[in-house]
Amino acid sequence: MPRSVKLRLVPLALLAALAALLVAGCGGGSDDGSGSGTDPASVAPAGAPIFIGATVRPEGETKADIEALAQKIAGVDDLGGLIVEELENSASDDGEDLDFEKEVDPWLGEEAGIFLQEYEEEDFEGYGAAIQASDEEEARSFVEKQIESDDEEAEYGSYEGVDFKVQEDETTIGVFDGLVAFAQNEAIFKEMVDASNGDNLAGEEAFGDATAEVPDDSAADVFVDIGSLIEEAGGEIDSEAQIFLDALGIEPDEATAVASVVPGSDQVEIDFSTNLSGENPPSGDASELLGTLPGTAVGAFASAEFGKRFNEGIDQIDKEGIPGSVPPNQLKSTLKEAGIDLEAIAGTIGDVGLYVTGNSEKTLAGALVLETKEESEAKNTVSNLGLFLRQAGISGVTKVNGEASGFSIRSPELGRQPVVVVAKGSRIAIGYGLAPTLASFQASGKTLADSAPYKEAVDALGGTPIALYVAGGPALNLAKALIPAGEDAEDFDEAEPYLQKIDYLAVGSEASEDLATAKLIVGVK
Repeated sequence: MPRSVKLRLVPLALLAALAALLVAGCGGGSDDGSGSGTDPASVAPAGAPIFIGATVRPEGETKADIEALAQKIAGVDDLGGLIVEELENSASDDGEDLDFEKEVDPWLGEEAGIFLQEYEEEDFEGYGAAIQASDEEEARSFVEKQIESDDEEAEYGSYEGVDFKVQEDETTIGVFDGLVAFAQNEAIFKEMVDASNGDNLAGEEAFGDATAEVPDDSAADVFVDIGSLIEEAGGEIDSEAQIFLDALGIEPDEATAVASVVPGSDQVEIDFSTNLSGENPPSGDASELLGTLPGTAVGAFASAEFGKRFNEGIDQIDKEGIPGSVPPNQLKSTLKEAGIDLEAIAGTIGDVGLYVTGNSEKTLAGALVLETKEESEAKNTVSNLGLFLRQAGISGVTKVNGEASGFSIRSPELGRQPVVVVAKGSRIAIGYGLAPTLASFQASGKTLADSAPYKEAVDALGGTPIALYVAGGPALNLAKALIPAGEDAEDFDEAEPYLQKIDYLAVGSEASEDLATAKLIVGVK
């Protein structure tokens, strides 16, 4: 964006950069009910694949939570004042003057939005944005003043009774229907005017259904029409992805998704929902397994009914085959001839978990944990797999005895540690390194469920079962050790003071036939 355009579009450019959450502290808010103004989505063309909406004047608890987060993360006591100061300084650097309190605050409404369209070659080629104007005349005066102060000449025009200005870079701006609107070019601006008078995204059933459950205290929302994105990209999905989606009974052409940012005083919550859940969506609660994983884990994940999902996926792949590799209806029979009965193995598996430990590349380890329905099934599965590897002539296979039994595999390609496959009780563990793998079966010692941050994460998720957990401090230490020296390391060093404020990251999820939902919680120290 040219320097001369920056000031004219200050609030909108910030929105386009997804900084509306930070702008939230600006101004004192409006007491005239402007929050019930025109919905910015009403000027987005119907079928727009992406729409981002944000509250730029939050009030009450939401505003207090944002300010509390700013203080904890960045040590900023007056977020609104700081941002206004930066905006005014930026304008001054561009040789222009801006008095936010006098020129912007009188008309700045509560809600804003931006839409993206025409997805081509991995990029979007068109956009438009709108922000509520509590006072249209004040907004027009502001826009007009900025245009007049510019050295470049603007072309004036009118369309369907709406006056607009086209800048030298084709950016088009106008005020109508209680909104300040701008677009990448005149054609898209006219589409916005047409949308306000006819079919628009706000009136689309898919948009309404997807955003119906957005939390009241959300500060920003992102709506994605997955079907439209696929169509914009050429309407094709690669064969492997299509097999996976078919296995889950998913129709991506009709799918939508919404993500909402909900600030708290000591956390940031992102709520996600989508109808991309399929005819037989993943269900169940694997949080009990997750909580029993080692307390030393940097990060851990658990999924319910993995065996069922695995079997369904294998059935679909077997039916369709793997193009260029395996003909249809040959995968399972070929493996069974080799001594591997995928159906039998999948039928014994229930929940699955995965965890990672270590604070450097040298100490990095972890294990995959599978729960079986019967103790005998776990032992037999591991025993049969070990026997198959020995019969196949795989070198480096060594039997493991003790409370947990199974085998290990050593080879130069695997590095300094062996891959270990062992069973104990109804649990199978497959890990890198003997000690980390055996930690899956610890009868005593600290587990994740004993960790205070983990407990806080579970509480923050409410009734949503926890499925993923990352410990903030240990994860930061591991990341520091793994990032090589260079430009990436310099960028990481700049972000580190803020990353140090993260106490934990947690994800919970649920699913039904019609809807899949998830929550991401970032806990702040």
